[in-house]
Amino acid sequence: MTIADASLRGRTVLVTGSGRNLGRGIALGFARQGANIVLNGHRDMEALRAVGAEVEALGGKALCVLADVTHPEQVQDMVGQALRRFGAVDIAVSNVGLRPRQAFLDISVDDWRRVIETSLSSAFYLARAVLPAMRDNKWGRVIHISGRDGFFTYANRAHNVTAKAGLHALAKAIAVEFGEFNITANTIAPGKMDTVRDEANYPNYRALWAEAVKSMPLRRLGTAEDVAECCLYLSGQHSYVTGQLIHLNGGESMY
Repeated sequence: MTIADASLRGRTVLVTGSGRNLGRGIALGFARQGANIVLNGHRDMEALRAVGAEVEALGGKALCVLADVTHPEQVQDMVGQALRRFGAVDIAVSNVGLRPRQAFLDISVDDWRRVIETSLSSAFYLARAVLPAMRDNKWGRVIHISGRDGFFTYANRAHNVTAKAGLHALAKAIAVEFGEFNITANTIAPGKMDTVRDEANYPNYRALWAEAVKSMPLRRLGTAEDVAECCLYLSGQHSYVTGQLIHLNGGESMY
């Protein structure tokens, strides 16, 4: 076990959207390092319990909480449950989002609000709930899981593009204001990931991505484990990385 890994033992990590895909992978990555895990979803408790069983099989402790993260009072209650169970929320990973495809002029006000609330406002609600205790403890890590939409921009997804870019702006604002309390805030923008996608929004995506992989420098899709490793790196005890955006895309796009 490395020094960075050892520093995570006994820490408490809250991961929103952790019933499957990237959220599940992130939760299990931290569980392998001995962290307590707060699992969150908004409707499928059985999925959360299944991940919770995986966490406990790895020797960790899990708390499963159903909460709609677009409602600040539910987020606050979830964090309260975590504090009562584990005494702290040391690391908060915001990992929820909607990615509908709609032409700009077809996006209704309700459509706009739904995506912004889910993909951006939820991260603000989570940060607002966890930061007071992090500040008191003089230690904390805030991580936003964004996406390439916010930085390479696609047509027919203006609401998602705006939300994904806004997540990094929010991370930078938190980094500046809370850095003096040994709190870092960063953003991860995954590229094409080997996860289950909604066929309605991603028709024939597996075939399309299999073709795209051929031109990627690393010649493979990313995995939930790749994202988890990046979260672990950003959560190290003495991390000097804050306010940064990490593009986790196998070199598909480079700066």
